[in-house]
Parts: sequence; C-alpha cells; structure tokens
Amino acid sequence: MPGAQRIPRPPTIRLGGPAPWSELPPESRRFPVAEVRRRIAAFPEPERPPQVADVQAAAVLMPLFEASGETRVILTRRPETMPSHRGDVAFPGGKFHPEFDPTLREAALRECEEEIGLPRSAIEIVAELDTLSTVTSRFLVAPFVGVLDAVPELRPDPREVERVFDVALSELMADGVHREEHWGTGVLTRDVHIFELEDETVWGLTARILSGFLTLLTRD
Repeated sequence: MPGAQRIPRPPTIRLGGPAPWSELPPESRRFPVAEVRRRIAAFPEPERPPQVADVQAAAVLMPLFEASGETRVILTRRPETMPSHRGDVAFPGGKFHPEFDPTLREAALRECEEEIGLPRSAIEIVAELDTLSTVTSRFLVAPFVGVLDAVPELRPDPREVERVFDVALSELMADGVHREEHWGTGVLTRDVHIFELEDETVWGLTARILSGFLTLLTRD
C-alpha cells in the first residue's frame, strides 16, 4: 500500500489529463545519467519570481544517481514530530539563511548534507528549476538538480528524516503511478500532482517539482 498521507482533498475534485510521458513506451522512460545530463542541457532558464515581504526563501535538492543503468532520485519522509508537513515525502532542503548561505544553491547543498549526510563535495549541480511557491506555508522554493558519481552512502538525521529512499525515474513515470487533480473552481483552481508508489505517496510541492522535471526531461 502507498504511504499514508494527509492529503486535504476538497469535497469535489476533477481529474486532470494524462501525464506528458504517458504515450512513451516503457523503454523510452528509462534514462541513464548521461542521457539525463544531455537533456538537462536543453532545459529553459528557470523562472525566479521576485522575493516579496513576509515570504521566506528556501531551496531543495533533487539528488540523482545511476544504478543498473537507470537514473534514480533520492527522497525523504519527514517525521511526524515536525512542526509542519508531518509525514510528507520531500526532497532534502529547507530555509535560506543569508547569514551563512551565500546563495540558494549553497542552502540546498547545506540542507542536504545536514539532513541525509550527503557531502556537498559529492554533488554536481546540473540544473536549477522554476522557483515555486508553497500553498500551506509562505515559502518561495528554488529546486536544484544534483548528480552523484556513485550510489551514495547516506546518514539521515532522525530529527529531520524518518526515512530516506530512492526510486527510478522510470518508476515515477510507470503507468498508473502519476495523476493530476484539479481542486477548486475558476481562478482558485489548484493543479495537484500525486505519485502513488508501491509504499509511498508523493504529493504537494515535491510532486509538482517532479512532474515539471519529468515533463521537461521527456519533451521532444
């Protein structure tokens, strides 16, 4: 069964359309890291909305590595003891602290090292994705994509990470795993992405980042 998540669905929802990669044959959804690098080089420049008052800047890292010829992504599950987003699946990341983070990129690397013990020296940043705003908390989140040379040995901090795991990009794109839901009506409509894995559910901001990344990765 997928992981239990507190998904605050409204009384009525509308299902979205199929994923952009849904018509690709399964073999075309499997990417070695070299191919991911090649495709990332053609990604558009990221959109960075201006920072506004009372909104906290934050950054997350999408760590990628190759195993058995396929690219895999590292994810974490937050403990139930966290003050917000309890039990959610997330990328390593957190708030930008200008007193010791020179840039958002450095904030993502620092948080990754603190949360899962992945040293920044092992990570090559290969892309920055569109900055996104959270819905339930006032954050502007800059996602960065990092590539590792080898399968990592991770040391999660139990105060911030209940579980760390990895999943192949092809598993995220497998038939029946991803769906899009439309919550609300008119200008208040939210497009919500959900990935139902075998033992975890990814939704919210993390799923939005993953869906956007996979869409760019599989476009013509």
